[in-house]
Amino acid sequence: MHHPFLRSSKTVTTVTRSLIFPPKYQSLFFRYSSSPQKPENQRKQNQEQQASISNSKSSIGSPCRVQKLIASQSDPLMAKEIFDYASRQRNFRHSYSSYIILILKLGRSKFFSLMEDVLFHLKSDRCPVNPTLFTYIIKIYAEADLPEKALKTFYNMLEFDCKPLPKQLNRILELLVTHRNYLRPAFDLFKDAHKHGCLPNTKSYNILMRAFCLNGDLSIAYSLFNKMFERDLMPDVESYRILMQGLCRKGQVNTAVGLLEDMLNKGFVPDTLSYTTLLNSLCRKKQLREAYKLLCRMKVKGCNPDIVHYNTVILGFCREERAMDACKVLEDMTSNGCLPNLVSYRTLVGGLCDQEMFDEAKNYMEVMISKGFSPHFSVSHALIKGFSNVGKIEEACGVLQELLKFGEAPHKDTWLTIIPSICKGEETEEVSELLDKVMKVEIKHDTRIVEAGIALEDYLIRKAKSRSRRA
Repeated sequence: MHHPFLRSSKTVTTVTRSLIFPPKYQSLFFRYSSSPQKPENQRKQNQEQQASISNSKSSIGSPCRVQKLIASQSDPLMAKEIFDYASRQRNFRHSYSSYIILILKLGRSKFFSLMEDVLFHLKSDRCPVNPTLFTYIIKIYAEADLPEKALKTFYNMLEFDCKPLPKQLNRILELLVTHRNYLRPAFDLFKDAHKHGCLPNTKSYNILMRAFCLNGDLSIAYSLFNKMFERDLMPDVESYRILMQGLCRKGQVNTAVGLLEDMLNKGFVPDTLSYTTLLNSLCRKKQLREAYKLLCRMKVKGCNPDIVHYNTVILGFCREERAMDACKVLEDMTSNGCLPNLVSYRTLVGGLCDQEMFDEAKNYMEVMISKGFSPHFSVSHALIKGFSNVGKIEEACGVLQELLKFGEAPHKDTWLTIIPSICKGEETEEVSELLDKVMKVEIKHDTRIVEAGIALEDYLIRKAKSRSRRA
């Protein structure tokens, strides 16, 4: 008996009293007692009637009624009290559904010790158990992040003469490997599962391979991969990808590419994530030629490159100051029906600016704006600073005009770059008009023109004196 339920005992008493003598048994009793009988026959039938009433579980109702009563309770402790009350009645036996309902109520409310009590009761009751019950229990422990209890559930199934299924094994393995200190117990369970009639499948191997790769144990992951062929199991696309990702983390990108070739030779079509992993690793290893070749092969091998693949290679070329090659990749992208996005243009313009190819960068920025993409601060600032540094003030002003036309207020760092350059140079009509527009720009915290400070003040004073002399 669990004392937290005592607050509701009045309710239980009321409910159970209403179930003590169901009407059908009362009418049955009166029908027998009112019939004309011989004394011996009447006594015999009365005895049979009393036994029938006793054996019919009438003191609490039928198992079906108890099941409905347990199911109707929102409080799992109340449901458990009703279950216990019924269990104490003579000759009463719960239905299997009552066990499942109560176990789920208690488990989902995290009354795990009470749930285990009910499970023990089920075992002593010798009810045939469906493996689905343990699927529920494993899920409950997984959601509560209790790896030890989930592991114990596997062996509990054996005590119920219930053979674990591969999907149940996999769910337990998934939970165990999320905890580094349970990696070894997970591996032991995996190796022992076949002794209990549960044969690991490809997903089981994938779970362990991923865990060992993330743990840096690449040799064990490779061993598991090869073991699949020995067990007449065929690796899937995920198996190859897991191993390729593990190899790339270790810097063994050439071995990973070789694994891709093996995968293609066996008739597999690599998924996009496999290609992303390889392209990113090749670019980081500065093997840009191989990365571009792989990008070109993708479509031939049945996997169309997407925006992530193209942007990965564009970034790789720009990092190595090969912005013109990155421009070629952008052209390939559009010809293959993949539209560049903001990241594509931002990366390319930044790469061109890094190589002081400002005219080309400005052209791509204009294309970028024409496509509806807002020029990022890093893009516009790099261009304006670049043009200013090489003395191309009008070109820098042109970039600034594009920003104002687009409704973008330049960042204060951009003002600090361009205003001194403008003020040092000769005043042209175009520059004068631009500054008039600048002065009308809404001043915000990160676009404060006053941060340009002394240079702008000197310019305005000089301009005022010039006008006074002309007057």
